[in-house]
Amino acid sequence: MKTLVLFIGLFAANFAFAQDLEDRDESFIVENNKNLLKIDIKEPFMQVAVKGCNDFQAASFDGGAAAYKTILRKYMYTYLNSDFYTLTGDFTFRLTIDAMGRVIDVTGDPKVLNSDVFFDDMQYVVRRIKKDWKPAMCNGQPVKSEMKLKMSFSSLSADM
Repeated sequence: MKTLVLFIGLFAANFAFAQDLEDRDESFIVENNKNLLKIDIKEPFMQVAVKGCNDFQAASFDGGAAAYKTILRKYMYTYLNSDFYTLTGDFTFRLTIDAMGRVIDVTGDPKVLNSDVFFDDMQYVVRRIKKDWKPAMCNGQPVKSEMKLKMSFSSLSADM
């Protein structure tokens, strides 16, 4: 008898706490959007020459521009938050390389909607690359220099 009362009690409780489908709020819809990003890094990189230097040698990356381009593209796909901004068009980035061969600053142009966040992300991406550059040389001495990188971006937004 106790078992029958327990069974009926559980059966009644199940119906009492069951969710009524008519009470759900259908106005809340979750959308999953994904931005697909295509990155084209142009070569060759342009070195900004140091003024007043007779014997200037440009900064270089171990493995050449193609190796840096491969690493940079890989890190960009990994670390850029392309869900926050949509990138389309040409951008120019200026890397400042100190006399030790480390990238100490990254600036970008042109300024567009949410470009500040994008340029901050690019600083993070470039600083994640642990390999140093061979610094530019002026008259046999390592000097701070600037390297220009041109990139084209295409974004495609898709609903998932």
